[in-house]
Amino acid sequence: MTENSLAIFEGHRIRRYYDAETETWYFSVVDIIQVLVQHPDHKTARKYWNKLKERMKAEGSQTVTNCHQLKMVAGDGKLRLTDAADSETLLRLIQSVPSPKAEPIKLWLAKVGYERMQDMADPARSLDRAREYWQQHGRSKKWIQQRMMGQETRNKLTDYWQDHEIKEEEEYAILTNLIHQEWSGVSVKKHKTLKGLKTQNLRDHMSEAELIFTALAELSTRQIAESIDATGMEENTVAGKKGGSIARKARRELEAKTGRKVVTRENFLPPGVAKPQLEQKKRGRSRS
Repeated sequence: MTENSLAIFEGHRIRRYYDAETETWYFSVVDIIQVLVQHPDHKTARKYWNKLKERMKAEGSQTVTNCHQLKMVAGDGKLRLTDAADSETLLRLIQSVPSPKAEPIKLWLAKVGYERMQDMADPARSLDRAREYWQQHGRSKKWIQQRMMGQETRNKLTDYWQDHEIKEEEEYAILTNLIHQEWSGVSVKKHKTLKGLKTQNLRDHMSEAELIFTALAELSTRQIAESIDATGMEENTVAGKKGGSIARKARRELEAKTGRKVVTRENFLPPGVAKPQLEQKKRGRSRS
């Protein structure tokens, strides 16, 4: 699997993997089920899927057999195995779930497959779609420019890792977290918690400054790794610490000059979404 991303259907986030070798998208079955049953609770959708699996197995259906266990980012931000299926399998599965969303989902799956073929022929299309998505969610042109610059920097770093014996998703996550911890002083998980995020992409909720320092840390890491031809986890860990420390020093200097923290609670969540979580923590501290 070469791509791990999210797709959006009517505001619902659908986890997916792209297998470049077979040119196939695999979607999280539970995420699709959640859309079909129209229930906000992810656990309810998981229970529905478990019962549906049992029923389909008892009926001798091959649909469940065609599902794969793939690692996708769970609600707690960790990679966990989850049932995933390609479009053909999902279309068969959808027939077993009575829902007014069935037909829109079918059309959406067909559209996603078509868009992927267009992206492969013209990669600029996917960039344009990302830019349009951020604009629709109120991001400024300056923020979008920083976000896309940071993504390009990130891609160059992961390309280097891939060519230098960093293969497992877990290794990518460890190195990413190490660099982030070095420059920001907090782990990726704690940074997301600070912003009140759950399944959302942290970088999509970073401030302009956070994006810039993340990019600086990853750019420095790659250039240091290239200078010593870092190979494998041990050598790339050293490069990551050094690259992150360069951005940390720059962050501290900026904070000293401005009197403002770079790592912030700011996010782009709808008003009121993150607030209850923060208020709950404040109430907990007041009782202790």
